[in-house]
Amino acid sequence: MLLNRSGGFKTFLFSVLALFAFAANSVFARLALGAGYIDGANFTILRLLSAIVMLLILIAITNKNRSQSRGSFKSGWFPAVMLFIYACSFSFAYVSLDTGTGALVLFTAVQITMVIKNHLQGNRLTVIELLGLIVAFSGFVYLIFPSLSQPTLLGFILMTISGIAWAFYTLKGQAASDPLLATKVNFLRTLPFIIILFILYYSSLSYTWQGVLLATMSGALASALGYYCWYLALAGLSTTVASVIQLSVPIIAALGGIIFMSEAISIDFIIACTLVCAGILLVIFANYQRSKVSI
Repeated sequence: MLLNRSGGFKTFLFSVLALFAFAANSVFARLALGAGYIDGANFTILRLLSAIVMLLILIAITNKNRSQSRGSFKSGWFPAVMLFIYACSFSFAYVSLDTGTGALVLFTAVQITMVIKNHLQGNRLTVIELLGLIVAFSGFVYLIFPSLSQPTLLGFILMTISGIAWAFYTLKGQAASDPLLATKVNFLRTLPFIIILFILYYSSLSYTWQGVLLATMSGALASALGYYCWYLALAGLSTTVASVIQLSVPIIAALGGIIFMSEAISIDFIIACTLVCAGILLVIFANYQRSKVSI
């Protein structure tokens, strides 16, 4: 099903908030790493630590008790490992990849991983779902294709790993009974890996105040709040819809450039938006039709 009956609007709202957070996260990372304000290891460390602090504040505000927290640890370490692999690979990949190439590799890896996992679980794509996925992805490629460059092998491999890890983190999130606690636990469990990363790169860490600010905003705002919203949304999203709507993130990021940096609206942007939106609507329609049949 696309949306559960009791929380259709909430699923839509949290999906939109999460997608905008993902787009903001890409902007923060590009600004910090692309301009050389901070190195990949420092960006990852500060991003994860600031996200942990924000999540602990949210837990305190919502008065979650310790017994609930203990129950959430039954989810295991796998989501935390995937989260760290995604964040670390993402940072180091963007040191050597440009924006368009990195985004294409990342979202291609996410799409392929989630579709294959869904297929192996016996959830076959309908013709309309497959058509929608192709249309949406073609719009995404159409938008960023002019800015693509030949990726470095290391950057390509790292971003592919990042996309696969993010796909598995998303898939595990669909089973989270308490999204806030699950997100907090996942981030807290990255601490041992953060310490190892710090030890390995201690002698070569570099940063500026701009880099620290961007990494902190990426962690506290785009990651902590964004991933919490994403886990809330996943409870009402099918795997297919969860994978395809993420193709809207580069469109949202480009739209942010138009709004906040006065970039011109091109015909290419309009065509890409139309294709991505049409593809997403096709997938949503197919899921709606399937849910009606299953009732």
